[in-house]
Amino acid sequence: MKAKRRRRALRPPAPAAGGKVGLRPMLEEIRQRIDTVDEEIHTLINERARLAQQVGISKSGTGRTVDFYRPEREAQVLRLARARNLGPLKDDEVLRLFREIMSACLAQQEPLKVAFLGPEGTFTQTAVLNHFGHSVRALPLGSIDEVFHEVEAASADFGVVPIENSTEGTVNHTLDRFLTSPLKICGEVELRVRHHLMGLTGSLSRIERICSHPQSLAQCRGWLDAHLPGIEQVPVSSNAEGARRARDEKGTAAIAGDTAAEVYGLKVLAAQIEDRADNTTRFLVLGRKLFTPSGEDRTTLLMSVSRSDAPGALYRLLEPLARHRVSLTRIESRPSHRRKWDYVFFIDLEGHADDPKVARALVALKKRASLYRVLGSYPRAVQ
Repeated sequence: MKAKRRRRALRPPAPAAGGKVGLRPMLEEIRQRIDTVDEEIHTLINERARLAQQVGISKSGTGRTVDFYRPEREAQVLRLARARNLGPLKDDEVLRLFREIMSACLAQQEPLKVAFLGPEGTFTQTAVLNHFGHSVRALPLGSIDEVFHEVEAASADFGVVPIENSTEGTVNHTLDRFLTSPLKICGEVELRVRHHLMGLTGSLSRIERICSHPQSLAQCRGWLDAHLPGIEQVPVSSNAEGARRARDEKGTAAIAGDTAAEVYGLKVLAAQIEDRADNTTRFLVLGRKLFTPSGEDRTTLLMSVSRSDAPGALYRLLEPLARHRVSLTRIESRPSHRRKWDYVFFIDLEGHADDPKVARALVALKKRASLYRVLGSYPRAVQ
């Protein structure tokens, strides 16, 4: 009797009315449908890869991967994916999925070689992966100059360098390299930058110094003054270098991003300490040729006038843009390095150089400039 009562006690209770009757068969059916959908997706991805192979063959039987890469076409594919997205996946998740599919399809023969301002674990590396996907060979280099040199020498197919931050402004060294480099701008990346304080210690009270790139220290100035006043701030060549020192030096913390924390095995002591919630860095993709319009483009010019100090010189230079209704979105002046007090202007315009109204404005503008170069017409960042 006792054994019989124990067996009865071990039996699961009968489901109450309105309970989860038939839940397991329902889950099994859903899982089977998921398996069927996965199989269909896999078949379609393979079909897309075969079509990508045919595109490459039709262009050149002996070409390299870089010859088949078309940033304007990739931008169009991403915009279409975003436009038809009805959820439940968010737009950025859909864009990431399609970017990785395109990256894998392009890399079937060999991966693109993309140089970036390293070392490994920098925000620039994140920009590379966001733009090109993970099926590339990312080459970390020690300086912006090295990135330019590697792409100029064709040792890398493309390069990625920072150009401006929404909080701290322009990266002047990148601008200055365009004065002597033949490279073109092939694309741009806008990356929402989230800075974290990280280290091996578990307590803020044990931090003796903070290492990070000067831009990152400046972007977190308010938080540091409020939470770690008086702690030594050590500028270093990159956030990744700061993370390396935090790993190797007792009492050192770093300011960097998620990738650096993973690469160097650090704990995040305080997350998202940047002073502005919209802190964003813009990066440029460097290449050796210009590309055709994508439909939503930006053009960057390098120009100067014979006498920039003459009254109205800049107005006369830019007047064709207003006359042809071309929007100017950014202008920066830099020393020309030709003679003292002589300057050049870097200008960003809405539209592609081949767009009719932009083309008409550039013809007139070129006549008024003593120096005139189209640095690039490229797809605007797809967000």
